[in-house]
Amino acid sequence: MVMEKQYRTHIMLCAGTGCVSAGSSEIKEVLGKELLKHNLQDEIQIVHTGCMGLCARRPIMVVQPDDIYYQMVTEKDMPYLVEEHLLKGRPVKRLMFTPPKEKEPVPKMRDIGFFSKQTLLILRNRGLIDPEKIDEYIARNGYKAVAKVLTSMAPGEVIEEVKKSGLRGRGGAGFLTGKKWEHCRHAEDEPRYVICNADEGDPGCFQDRSILEGDPHSVIEGMLIGAYAVGSNQGYIYVRNEYPLAIKRFSIALHQAREYGLLGDNILGTNFRFDINIIRGGGAFVCGESSALMASIEGRLGEPRYKHIHATEKGLWNKPTVLNNVKTWASVPPVIRHGAEWFSKIGTETSKGTMVFSLVGKIKNTGLIEVPMGITLREIIYDIGGGIIGDKRFKAIQTGGPSGGCLPESLLDLPVDYESLIEAGSIMGSGGMIVMDENTCMVDVARYFLDFLKSESCGKCTPCREGINEMYNIVEDMSQGKGRESDIEILEELSYAIKEGSLCGLGKSAPNPVLSTIRYFRNEYEIHIKDKRCPAGVCKALIRYYIDEARCKGCTLCAKNCPVGAITGEAKKLHGINLDTCVKCGVCLETCKFNAVVVE
Repeated sequence: MVMEKQYRTHIMLCAGTGCVSAGSSEIKEVLGKELLKHNLQDEIQIVHTGCMGLCARRPIMVVQPDDIYYQMVTEKDMPYLVEEHLLKGRPVKRLMFTPPKEKEPVPKMRDIGFFSKQTLLILRNRGLIDPEKIDEYIARNGYKAVAKVLTSMAPGEVIEEVKKSGLRGRGGAGFLTGKKWEHCRHAEDEPRYVICNADEGDPGCFQDRSILEGDPHSVIEGMLIGAYAVGSNQGYIYVRNEYPLAIKRFSIALHQAREYGLLGDNILGTNFRFDINIIRGGGAFVCGESSALMASIEGRLGEPRYKHIHATEKGLWNKPTVLNNVKTWASVPPVIRHGAEWFSKIGTETSKGTMVFSLVGKIKNTGLIEVPMGITLREIIYDIGGGIIGDKRFKAIQTGGPSGGCLPESLLDLPVDYESLIEAGSIMGSGGMIVMDENTCMVDVARYFLDFLKSESCGKCTPCREGINEMYNIVEDMSQGKGRESDIEILEELSYAIKEGSLCGLGKSAPNPVLSTIRYFRNEYEIHIKDKRCPAGVCKALIRYYIDEARCKGCTLCAKNCPVGAITGEAKKLHGINLDTCVKCGVCLETCKFNAVVVE
């Protein structure tokens, strides 16, 4: 028996895509050389982990077992950090997280507000393991749930446990996972398939990618349990080709699982056999829809089909199929290991467990978070997210991706669960959250998402193909000062027609950004149409820049930075803007230190 080497200290260095892009691989190399220089290589181990969550402060490093958190570290910091912390035992304060308006840093990761309000279930191994080493996953109770179901539970018992837990799909409509499995189990045809939907196409979303990069075995274990429950011997994971690191680590995990007898024939000495193939998607947004995804796996054009028959009866290759997304599969092992009762105590009456969100936009602490269902938007934005950048006023948050809705300040105390979000005009979706501040134009937001959706429409059905394009044209005209009095009503009529007539769920939910912004920000639409003005100063055709005489100090910063030479004036004298030359880029507004540049 080979004993694992013991270390007194582990340096957990984030190696998710964000931190890798910020230089964590180079930092590891420099850190390794410093450890060798001080003969510490046998006492201290560097571990490349998955995403640690606080992406705004990347690269991130945590020194264990003391839980000392460092952020925005660089290669140049490594010699000093090794000398001070690892040799002399003096943690480096300047590399720690210091809360806004506070003078003293917070040394321990668990005490930082961003982390302290989270509940880790799906992300249970965040920052604690090397995702490319199966032994580290096993050491954290990995594959115990599979062992439990294969040795002591019948397939029907597994399904009943998942049903009792109340686990719902962590994407799309939030259908009960156990019921979906039950339908597939009772389907008469064979073979049966299980699929992991990792085709994460929403702008600003990176949860599924981060889970695959940071804890791929959790998804494999979940799929194993689901396959055993429904009677499947073959699984597929459909992951977009733009996720090379996720594909690499998942491929390594599959190879290791096969080596350990956790995939293939006679798994754990039983007669159960199961394996998983990786299918790379080409990046089409519509392939996130289940039937389009299955068509793509089959080698056909990724288009949705009519769902008069469920995929659990006739799915992949017209055979019974269970499809869940990354977060759902990763939720399954804890449900089985701890039991349905334990899981069902987390969350709300109808929305059990936790949800992983990517928190982005005009928020201080962007990143990956996991919170219990029922937490309020206010807690997410201010307690975890740290509030709005520049302490500006919060205006809206968009949840659910391009097909979600924009919720206003008046709904900050809304609990985040499936029913509450739908009632408010949005959806849970796959877990994207985009925060907007007072300088956001809601008409422009609607225009942006319509532009995305019309480009990504597969074009198979007329309501989606033509309807979204027409809605985009109307909103684009508004932003150009060409809006008409009847436009808002026409947008609403088109929205309901598209919802009613579209073939798939993506088309049916596509009008949500427009309907929600009209519902909560109708006055902005009216100002764009009637006054030909953009209150947020975003729609270029509807704004102009001028300089306030009372505030201008003649510092010349605006003139020096103007890319087109539209600003005139001598030093220490009033400046002016030539509106015929001005391209409304906003550089003068950003550079003026005296708030003398005004937009109207």
